[in-house]
Amino acid sequence: MIQRTILLLAWGFLLAAVGPLSGCAQEQERASPSAKPTTTDSSLTKDVAYVKTPQRVVERMLEMADVSETDVVYDLGSGDGRFVITAAQQYGARGVGIEIDPELIRTARAKARLAGVSDRVTFRQGNLFDADLHNASVVTLYLQADLNLRLRPKLLLQLDPGDRVVSHDFGMGAWSPDRTETLAGSTIYLWTISDRIPDSLAH
Repeated sequence: MIQRTILLLAWGFLLAAVGPLSGCAQEQERASPSAKPTTTDSSLTKDVAYVKTPQRVVERMLEMADVSETDVVYDLGSGDGRFVITAAQQYGARGVGIEIDPELIRTARAKARLAGVSDRVTFRQGNLFDADLHNASVVTLYLQADLNLRLRPKLLLQLDPGDRVVSHDFGMGAWSPDRTETLAGSTIYLWTISDRIPDSLAH
C-alpha cells in the first residue's frame, strides 16, 4: 500500500513537471503563424548588401568614364550617394541615384545638401531593375556579377551609342570591357555602348 502511494505521488509530480513545458511549446507553435512574414516582393528587398566604394575608386571610375558637365550620371544602388555627388562636385554633371533603402536615400539627400549640389542631383527610392535609363549618359555600378548580367540587356537597349558604363569589381560576362584597371585592391571595368549590339548580348 505504501509503495503504491509512493508510485502515485511520483506519477503526479511527473505530470505536473511535464505538463507546463508541453503547454509552452503549443503556445509557441500557435503564435508562430501570426508572426510578421518576411516579404519576397523584389521592390521591397535589397538584392545586395550595401558596401561603400572607396572615395578614390569613385573618383577614378568617374575619371575613366570621362564624365563632364554635359553628362547625366545614374548610379544604380546608389547607397550614400557618393558617385552622383562627386560627379556633380568635381565635374558639374547632373546625377540620379536609384536606391531601395529609404534610410540611405535620406543620408544621400542630406550629403547632397551639405555638398551644395542638391540642385544637380536627385535620389529616387526604387528597384534598380525598374529604373528608366534613357536619360543617362554614364551608369555607375557596384553590385554583383549575376546582377550585372541581369542588367546588361537594359543597359544595352536603353543607353545610346557613346554612353559609358563603369563597374566596381564585377564584369559583364561575354561583354568585354573597353578598359580594365586595378586600384587599391579594386578592379574597375569600363564599357562604351556601341552602335551595333550583338544579339547574344542583348538578352
